[in-house]
Amino acid sequence: MREIQMVDLRAQYEKIGSEIDNAIKSVLLSTAFIKGPDVKLFEEELQEYMGVKHVVSCANGTDALHLAMMVLGLKPGDEVITTNFTFIATIEVVALLGLRPVIVDPEPGTFNISVEAVRKAITPKTKAIVPVHLFGQCADMESIMELAKKHDLFVIEDAAQATGADYIFKNGTAKKAGTIGHIGTTSFFPSKNLGCYGDGGALYTDDETFARKLRSIANHGMKERYHYDDIGVNSRLDSIQAAILRVKLKHLSEFNAARKTVADRYDEAFEGCRSISVPERVSYSSHIFHQYTIKVKNGKRDELKKFLESKNIPSMVYYPGPLHMQNAYSYLGYNENDFPITTSLCKEVLSLPMHPDMDREQIDYITFNVLEFFDK
Repeated sequence: MREIQMVDLRAQYEKIGSEIDNAIKSVLLSTAFIKGPDVKLFEEELQEYMGVKHVVSCANGTDALHLAMMVLGLKPGDEVITTNFTFIATIEVVALLGLRPVIVDPEPGTFNISVEAVRKAITPKTKAIVPVHLFGQCADMESIMELAKKHDLFVIEDAAQATGADYIFKNGTAKKAGTIGHIGTTSFFPSKNLGCYGDGGALYTDDETFARKLRSIANHGMKERYHYDDIGVNSRLDSIQAAILRVKLKHLSEFNAARKTVADRYDEAFEGCRSISVPERVSYSSHIFHQYTIKVKNGKRDELKKFLESKNIPSMVYYPGPLHMQNAYSYLGYNENDFPITTSLCKEVLSLPMHPDMDREQIDYITFNVLEFFDK
């Protein structure tokens, strides 16, 4: 049996390596390393895949969030509501801009932001909501957009973990994760469903004014060479990463379908195990399983993780500590018990290996050992 990895990037490279090598060689021969043709072509191809009018590439997913908040013209002290159960970048950029992060609990089943918690957190100072499509499944965007419209708020989607997921509206229409709010953001970190071989990110929007300003801010505030209309930053996707992403985008639907097959096999194996909860799947979103995250009951999570390690099965805890208890954000004044759902999830969640190249033997070995742990 092949060694089990959380994300097996080598197996993926072995599958599409010749395409990747040719793409990289093409950029090397062109010497157009910054803002080369592949960057523009990738943006255009991703626009078509996402069904959005504008894709603006940038250096990484954190920059994408930062740029989105810069373009909206938010002022220091404005409040931005987001989830407590997410990677730190989601609130990091809020704090860096002098805005005030307002964090709320997620739903315990989907791990995504609670619409009811957002509703209760809105104040006259609230200017934006940042839902995070965690682990590959969309938050309840239709309800969030209705709430935002009622209170005249911006919505920035953090879709870094959900590239390719579909949100299904009540009328039966569908849109890709990241294309529903005013601006969507994503990351191309190597472990993402659509990942490059370094850092990279992008923003999505249907608003032409936002798109023009995003391009300007990401390029030092330049709309015309050496003429600076905006205070900007330097955040660019390089040509080699764009070329790699062009190849991987062609395979994204295939890779996401393979992840779903792995998740289905996990679900089937764990169906009768009362000691864990499998990921909840909702009717309004497809799930592209950036992570397959179970909840381990009765305080056994860390024990299970250690047992799996002894069997050469990797696992990860996303996320081990709630944001409101991080030292850097103590100034927000939250108390330890303010977010019971987040605190509970941080003690229960465990992500199992998940990638498109897992075979049946690996899945059977993982599920056998998880079940054996609880049968001991």
